[in-house]
Amino acid sequence: MPSLTGPAGDGQDVPEPVLTHRAESGQDVPEPVLTDRVESGRDVPLLVWRLPRAVRAISSAVLGGGIGPCEWLVNATVPMSYDRDDPADHLRAIAGDLGLSGPGVGLLTGVDVADVVSASEDGVRLWATVGLGAPIQAAAALPSYGKTVVGTVNLIAWVPARLSAGALVNAVATVTEAKTQAIRELGLDATGTATDAVCVLCPLEGPEAAYAGPRSTWGAPLARAAYAAVLDGGAVNLAGTQSWSDRVSGR
Repeated sequence: MPSLTGPAGDGQDVPEPVLTHRAESGQDVPEPVLTDRVESGRDVPLLVWRLPRAVRAISSAVLGGGIGPCEWLVNATVPMSYDRDDPADHLRAIAGDLGLSGPGVGLLTGVDVADVVSASEDGVRLWATVGLGAPIQAAAALPSYGKTVVGTVNLIAWVPARLSAGALVNAVATVTEAKTQAIRELGLDATGTATDAVCVLCPLEGPEAAYAGPRSTWGAPLARAAYAAVLDGGAVNLAGTQSWSDRVSGR
């Protein structure tokens, strides 16, 4: 069974993560650090990964999407009223204020990122912030009225073996399938939300793995870790306050 580290959004002090996970390649992958930034007079939380060495990333994130090197990651909470039309520029500014430079990946979410859940399985490591306030069926008809309510599942995974370009794409599909499996087990008739994002990291060097499907050497533990983290994080999100905005307003 995957090893889980549960959400930290229960009002208790959150210690700064210090553990690292050593990959087959010899690289250390640090745990994210929970910090905050001041926006509109409020302390808004964010998670920061400062990588000791560049890794290879595939991502659907608004900043740093595609395939390429990655030296840092940010997963930033935003209020549910967020309506900026320049999210990539916003994330670049956040990264700059943190002293981050070089290529990186930036994600946004309406949930409190202090509720991050991590799971590990056979060397694979995965972090999830799970917001299920607006679940959808991917192929359902678009609503013809009202404003779309934002809900986001952000998943960041580390695979301790270099993956080919095709295997990286395969890994994104594997993570997404496992996410959907967990969401359905939570009782939602949904495939995810309209704003979900995935980022899979792997070493830049070493023997290349050609596959990352759910029955492959690395895809199988990746699927189990994603399933466990989304199941755990989703249960917490559905049982409590679903957005950071509601939490700080006391709703």
